[in-house]
Amino acid sequence: MAEPLTEQQNPSTADLDQLDTHELLHRINDQDRRVAWAVEREIDVISAAVDEIGERLTCGGRLHYFGAGTSGRLAVLDAAEIPPTFSAPEDLVVAHIAGGAAALVRAVEAAEDDEAAGRAEAAARIGPKDAVVGVSASGSAAYVVGALNAARAQGALTVAITNTNSSPLAESAQIVIRLLTGAEVIAGSTRMKAGSAQKMTLNMLSTAVMVKLGKVHGNLMVDVRATNNKLRARARRLVKTLTGVEDAQAERALADSGYRVKTAVVMLRSGCGREEAERRLLQAGGFLRRVIG
Repeated sequence: MAEPLTEQQNPSTADLDQLDTHELLHRINDQDRRVAWAVEREIDVISAAVDEIGERLTCGGRLHYFGAGTSGRLAVLDAAEIPPTFSAPEDLVVAHIAGGAAALVRAVEAAEDDEAAGRAEAAARIGPKDAVVGVSASGSAAYVVGALNAARAQGALTVAITNTNSSPLAESAQIVIRLLTGAEVIAGSTRMKAGSAQKMTLNMLSTAVMVKLGKVHGNLMVDVRATNNKLRARARRLVKTLTGVEDAQAERALADSGYRVKTAVVMLRSGCGREEAERRLLQAGGFLRRVIG
């Protein structure tokens, strides 16, 4: 197999250790510009993945990420943001990282080579309704490849996110997102361009899927879980924006609705109680627009 693109030397940074600070940062920034271009080139493939994942989740499935090292940490970060941002169940988007929780705060490098661990974890957690995204810059992390192979055997949708052309991970997936960010500023340091492209792509995947599930109204975070002062203030602003009421009335509606923005908005716009508002939203599949237009 050819050397992964991320392991190659970048001629644009060959003199990195000889540069002054300003030029050093300029070179890094110049390379970072290429990240968005690499993601843009894969929009069609990412779009297909979003639609397929959305269908799985609509039918009761879950979205699982598998990654190792930097890729695994980025996957965990994305999954952790879904419940507070979209009031999604804690197990709707689940991230698995080689080496377990310890790998979040320190490197457990050998864990990525454990194909059996990836297979076992996927076999135990994945069902035929689920979607599984494997993330590996080189596409060769055995833990991730093993997980995707096991998930595919279970009948799950399999998606690969990688930063090289050909790899075992790509061969294991039904949909392959190739983020060709090229040689890194420091050869092999995939926490840089490759990681940034992965982060952008995971954000796009999860955000677009949540929009497809009715978790967003326009560009408003109407399913926010208001668990602190900042988020409760955001919830009030959302209710005011969507109904035109003042602070006090928005606060009362939120309190009466269990601090659920969509429910409060339907109550105020339709002049109904919490139970009726929740019934209407349920009937509309959770899409606020289908209730209030």
